[in-house]
Amino acid sequence: MRTFVAIEISNNKVIDSIKNIQNKIKIDAKPIDVKNLHFTLQFLGEISDETSKKIIHALNTIEFSNFNINLIGIGAFPKPKFPRVVWIGTDENGGNMLTQLAKKVEKVLEPLGFSPDKPFKPHITVFRIKKKIGDITKELDSQKMIDFGIQEITSFKLKKSELTFSGPIYSDLEEIKAKK
Repeated sequence: MRTFVAIEISNNKVIDSIKNIQNKIKIDAKPIDVKNLHFTLQFLGEISDETSKKIIHALNTIEFSNFNINLIGIGAFPKPKFPRVVWIGTDENGGNMLTQLAKKVEKVLEPLGFSPDKPFKPHITVFRIKKKIGDITKELDSQKMIDFGIQEITSFKLKKSELTFSGPIYSDLEEIKAKK
């Protein structure tokens, strides 16, 4: 099964403001279904049932406290002139807290043979761009500093991703709750 460790976006006000931006930005790209909005702490790829049990055990050793993230700003990877992904960022403090949590995930999964494919950068993907659409700087600049609201982080999940023709279907394998 294809898996990843993620924090879901569950605040309805945040989800609504993301949905509004997805409708407002006029680019030739596929918006991410709002029920699939998340921060990927670490992508794990294909794993067996046996490996998933070891991962779940390791993830349950992580201790962290609840924290808030303010979702702010919008950008593109690798850059607005050649976009593949449009993302929403975070405030500095929330982004630092997310990065610390991602490092804890990385540390407990490393002995199991997992390492991140790229450095963690706190963001939520809101559009995927499959074909060349050209420079979208102008479309993004008008929304650059938009404030999407605050998401409280109380848990993270090991998730399974089934790729289908109409998009990925995510399901939860385990939820690890904050200790305080």
